[in-house]
Amino acid sequence: MAMMEHETPQSSAILADMRIIDLSRVVAGNITTQVFSDLGADVIKVENPKDGDNLRNWTCQGLETWWKVYGRGKRSLGLDLRAPEAKDILKGLLADADVLVENFRPGTLEKMGFAPEEIWKINPRVVILRISGWGQSGPYSHKGGFGSLIEAYSGFASMNGFADREPVLPPFAMADAYAGVFGAVAILAAARRAQATGQGDVIDMSLLEPLFSVLGPLTLEAKLTGRPTPRQGSSSPTHAPRNVYECGDGKFVALSAATEAMVKRLFEAMGKPELGEDPRFANHAARITHRHELDGEIGDFMKTRDRDACLALFDKAGVTVGPVMDAGDLLDDEFMRVRGALVDQPDSELGTIPAPGAPIRFGHAPTKDMRTAPKVGEHTLEILKELGISPPAKGEAE
Repeated sequence: MAMMEHETPQSSAILADMRIIDLSRVVAGNITTQVFSDLGADVIKVENPKDGDNLRNWTCQGLETWWKVYGRGKRSLGLDLRAPEAKDILKGLLADADVLVENFRPGTLEKMGFAPEEIWKINPRVVILRISGWGQSGPYSHKGGFGSLIEAYSGFASMNGFADREPVLPPFAMADAYAGVFGAVAILAAARRAQATGQGDVIDMSLLEPLFSVLGPLTLEAKLTGRPTPRQGSSSPTHAPRNVYECGDGKFVALSAATEAMVKRLFEAMGKPELGEDPRFANHAARITHRHELDGEIGDFMKTRDRDACLALFDKAGVTVGPVMDAGDLLDDEFMRVRGALVDQPDSELGTIPAPGAPIRFGHAPTKDMRTAPKVGEHTLEILKELGISPPAKGEAE
């Protein structure tokens, strides 16, 4: 990995010697490069100098909320890649880069003059992550593929929701998130090989395959049963009880009892140990068959007391029950703060914002301190100076 001449106090972070050029837009690529930014890598975000990454358009009350989270710690270089001068600058960046991330429609990078073979003429050890909806090959490679289409195609939406209602798409960029994290893992594997051999690689990462892979035995069970996995709301096809239950104060708890010992503790905590002898609930298979009756027993019990009382009772009994939290609850949650799952991230407009902390922790190697997400082209002059270019050339942000 390249040693950076511009090392900062962040250089003790585990990937401080890594440089990543990010040409991606919207979610998946930004999640990949956020992983590396949090681990100390120098992520240079190349954006159109006029309006930047499309993710900046995902706003709340006029603020670039999605960009503020996924753009943190990166440096923004404003370049119009249609300009010849800008392409020369990109070549200069690639000469000292470890990774290039892009999510153009397949073939676009080649049309720009940056086919992998051309990139490797500049720097043979560059790892190239190519994210697309349907992959670089196959009958759909030419099609656009936003995550919503992938979540529908993968089998996820068909099993998500309630049996008497339409299939439900996730309320966040699920397919992009999985592709982003899988992309980060793939980069680390390819970068390790490149470090040993001096030769980079191309990673063909579709949005479809990572999501499909985490759905597990979805197709196997369809083949065995002759039917797709039905929509079951919050219950599970693998064990019961598992559901969300309303307490007496109108608040909700989630319960999952996946083992016989846990089910026994649950029934005892409810004051109904005899349910364990009921043929409907006496074993794993019976509870799945009669999950609705079992949910009725548990739901009736939950409504006899408020949520705090339910949680205290089951916590004392060692039963796996927890509160259903919303974003407002999380803002003031002690566990989230103590654990560092929610942190106050620096922000150029608001001072600080509540944001997810770096999810990867090491015992000895620190992650990077949080830095505010950059404005479009904020680091253009700084990066060009590092390349020995001054004044700004045509096609750059001023």
